[in-house]
Amino acid sequence: MAIASTKPAMPPTRRTDPQRILPGDAPCPVFDVAASRAIETEALAQHPPHALMQAAGKAVARLALAVAPHARTIWVACGPGNNGGDGLVAATELHRAGLAVQATLYGDAARLPADASLALAAAHNAGVRISAALPESTHDLAIDALLGLGATRAPQGAMANAVRHINAGSAPVIAVDLPSGLDANTGQRLGIDTVRATHTLALLTLKPGLFTADARDHAGEVWLDRLGVLESKATPSAWLTGTQDLGPALTRRRHAHHKGSFGDIAIVGGAPGMSGAALLAARAALAAGAGRVFVSLLDGNGPQLDMLHPELMFRPGWWRSPAEVLARSTVVCGCGGGAAVHEVLPALLARCARLVLDADALNALSADTMLRTLLDARAGRGLWTVLTPHPLEAARLLESDAASVQADRFKAARALAQRHQCVVLLKGSGSLIAAPDQTLAINPTGNALLATGGTGDVLAGWLGGLWAPHAHTPDAAHTAYRVAVATAWIHGRAADQVLHAAPHRQSMGAAELLQAMCDCAGIARPGRN
Repeated sequence: MAIASTKPAMPPTRRTDPQRILPGDAPCPVFDVAASRAIETEALAQHPPHALMQAAGKAVARLALAVAPHARTIWVACGPGNNGGDGLVAATELHRAGLAVQATLYGDAARLPADASLALAAAHNAGVRISAALPESTHDLAIDALLGLGATRAPQGAMANAVRHINAGSAPVIAVDLPSGLDANTGQRLGIDTVRATHTLALLTLKPGLFTADARDHAGEVWLDRLGVLESKATPSAWLTGTQDLGPALTRRRHAHHKGSFGDIAIVGGAPGMSGAALLAARAALAAGAGRVFVSLLDGNGPQLDMLHPELMFRPGWWRSPAEVLARSTVVCGCGGGAAVHEVLPALLARCARLVLDADALNALSADTMLRTLLDARAGRGLWTVLTPHPLEAARLLESDAASVQADRFKAARALAQRHQCVVLLKGSGSLIAAPDQTLAINPTGNALLATGGTGDVLAGWLGGLWAPHAHTPDAAHTAYRVAVATAWIHGRAADQVLHAAPHRQSMGAAELLQAMCDCAGIARPGRN
């Protein structure tokens, strides 16, 4: 895991047990490959030779004993670099603990890095069984120490066979630092053969590729061990969000507050045949805390009353309101808007103080240069915007394709935020929130129950409803970012709680999601029967 140092051997300054990374309280710093390497280099300079690798291997062994306490036979697949050295140290520790350990070494032992070579010698001296072959019998636990931080291509040859063997087994799998075959920066699979781990132990730093794109299907539960190294003062590449980021959702209401204290929001969307999308967004805005919610359907023959929520106020053509009304309102536009949304966007882009653009509004922007010019001018005029694209909508705005967006979601989110000087909530596995002059946020909550129609409308409406009461905060741009972070967290956490209660659920309706979000945020849904 580390390059060799020249100081005499001794352990790191302090030991810490692995920290399980959950949707927790405090946000966690995340460091890309370049930053992680810099932190590793700094740590090596402060510790004796082989000390960090010893600490890493022992951390892997401790986690193995913790997550698989009944395991008796363990296979450790070791690559030709320092990641493999970490695996060899772990194999030695587990062997000394009385377990039957087989280590498979891929690569030339004579060409191992210095630390890994020392780890190999120690494993031999301890009596660990080491070969170049796959295990002949089944095992109770597999440890993937094949490829580490520096991997830029998929496992090849014998290592690819090892990955297939790991994935074909039924035993739990611990990946060292990250699953082999996964890109540490992007979370994309480098090829077909990528380890599917049940646990990943990140060493020294959390890597962004553990939390988005393909990672959620390959990393399993993520743990972090800083190896006794004090937390780095380096600037994080991103932040993994936590409950401490939910400030906008947890604002206490004073007795003297009234409905005007919490802002007006208008939902503009719902073209013919798609009124439901606008109604879902409106109900979500109401539940999130907006003082008054107006619904402006783009279907002239659409409903004019929501029987479940008669407090929603239907206003045909609301977007034609006087400039002063638009200037004080928060607006969510696009939910089920269809082609009709194109007519309303110029006025909204030019005048609305706070604008959430979703779905068909994003598609209209991507197809019209004039609309994009209006969007780009908003920040300079003190008007704030949040875009909530899924990968294909983001690709259209970037004049690219969904595959390119997914290949580097971080790059795409940052590019959209910079190009349009707005907040971008890029939806998907591991949603990302980007904004100019803000460190990118990674949302750790959510699951595939959200992959159903209408859940995006609920997210957009909730975001707007959460934003409306904060209309007069001093730092409007930062508030938009914080509201997007909080909304993504609650949206995903609600789905996680539903799945936890019923692990075999395959889908969840958007209306059920809204109720789950209310429960998650501790908010009683207005008008609930």
